[in-house]
Amino acid sequence: MNTKFFLTAVLLAATPLIGQTAPKRAPASPPETASATIGGKSITIAYSSPGVKGREGKIFDKGGLIESTHKSYPVWRAGANSATTLKTDGDMMIGDLNVPAGTYTLFVDVSNPDEWTLIVNKATGEWGLSYDSTKDLGRTKMTMSKPASMVENLVYTITDDGGGKGTLTLAWENHSASVPIMVH
Repeated sequence: MNTKFFLTAVLLAATPLIGQTAPKRAPASPPETASATIGGKSITIAYSSPGVKGREGKIFDKGGLIESTHKSYPVWRAGANSATTLKTDGDMMIGDLNVPAGTYTLFVDVSNPDEWTLIVNKATGEWGLSYDSTKDLGRTKMTMSKPASMVENLVYTITDDGGGKGTLTLAWENHSASVPIMVH
């Protein structure tokens, strides 16, 4: 009888543990979002934010992380994991590129680490390193600067500069690139 009691007690004690799994680790490149309302129109960028992780000076330079890991180099997916997505509910200009309301994928041509070109691509829903230049809506030059300090995790910002104008900026490692936005 004691054996039955003991086995029942063990079973009851173990039951809550059956459905449990190990705690999830935070992703290496966590999902992030940048958004703003400019001229009454919503603009959102969804991306995964990779970290430098001790590779400072080895991200964008010749032979660096971007070149060695991206089969579409010098075009970079401008993030990690899923492709970086731009969604706007209004027509706008990004730099000198007319972008109708809709959803797009962002890429950046980093062939010259000090002169980037933003690429707005009509293909959406890509994972990883897919890039098809035949689906480009267009390209526009970005203004480069050096951040005040090293940027550990990739970050996008969209600022409302007033009067239907704004700025899209992405910064990572020792690079910061921006482009003006104007909502129609």
